[in-house]
Amino acid sequence: MSPPLPRRVIAVASNKGGVGKTTVATNLAITLRALHEDLPILLVTLDDQSLVERMFRIGGRPENARTLKHAFAQRSFAGCSELGQFGVEFVPHAAELEAIKVRAAEPLTLKRMLEASAREGLVIIDTKSDLEALTRAALAACDLAILPVADRASLEEAEKALELLGAHGGRRKRGRVLFTLVDRRTKLDAEGRDLYERLAEKVEERGWPRFTAVLSRSPRVEALNSGKKRPRSILHEAKGTLVQRQLRELAEEVSKLLGIADAGDAPAAAKPAGPPRDFASDLRSALFRGLRAR
Repeated sequence: MSPPLPRRVIAVASNKGGVGKTTVATNLAITLRALHEDLPILLVTLDDQSLVERMFRIGGRPENARTLKHAFAQRSFAGCSELGQFGVEFVPHAAELEAIKVRAAEPLTLKRMLEASAREGLVIIDTKSDLEALTRAALAACDLAILPVADRASLEEAEKALELLGAHGGRRKRGRVLFTLVDRRTKLDAEGRDLYERLAEKVEERGWPRFTAVLSRSPRVEALNSGKKRPRSILHEAKGTLVQRQLRELAEEVSKLLGIADAGDAPAAAKPAGPPRDFASDLRSALFRGLRAR
C-alpha cells in the first residue's frame, strides 16, 4: 500500500479580471495530473461561473449533484467532488455565492474544511476576481498562492494579495507572481523595453518572488475557451505551441516548490536512473484517461 500523500493547496488569486486565473488553475491541474499520474488532484472554483464544470464534467449534471454550497453547509468537501475529465476531481460550482461568503467570514474556514475532508494530494483553488471572504479564505488555506500579473493594474492587485497572505501567520512568502498574457512584441519606451520587462523590473524592485516560467499571450489558446462549447485544454489542443511548453515549465516549477512526487516514487537516493520522462507519452496517457472517463 502506498503511503498517504501529504495535502498541498494552491490558490490562484487576483482582484483583477481577465488575467488568466481560471485558465491557469484548470490547465495546471491537467498538466500536473499528466506529469504525476498517481497524484490525486481536486479543483475547487470559488467563482459563480460554470467554466470549470463545463470543462471537466462527464455527462450532464445530475439533479442531486452536491455543489460548493453543500460543502460549506457541512464544513467539508467529503461527498461533494466528482471525478472529471483527465482524472481531475472537481467540486461543482454554486450559482449563488452570497450565503457561502457569510459562512466563509472566518478566514480559516476553508482550511478547516480541507482538514475535515481528509484530502490527500493536491487541491487547486480558482478564485473570483475579488478579495472578499472566499478569496481571503483561499489565501489563508494555501501552501502556494499563484498571483497572475498581466498589466500594471494586476501588479498592484498582487501587492494586496501579498498583504493578505502576510496577515495570516506570515504566509506572505507563499505568494508568487506569475506573468500571464505576455506579449513582447510591443515596445513601451525609448530603451526598447516591453511591458513584461517593465513589470519584471517593478517586481524585482519590490523583492517579490516570481515564477521563472511565464505564459505568453496566444490567440490559439484564447480560442480554446471561447463560445459555449466545452472549454478545451492547452495540453491536448495546443500541441507544439510555446504556451504548452511554458505550461509544462510552470507545472514542473510548482512541483518542485511543493515537493510533489509520484506516490510510487522511491526515495531519490534509491531510485534507479532511467531515461528522461517523455512528455508526449504523458500527454497520450492523459488523453487516454480522458477518453476512458467519457
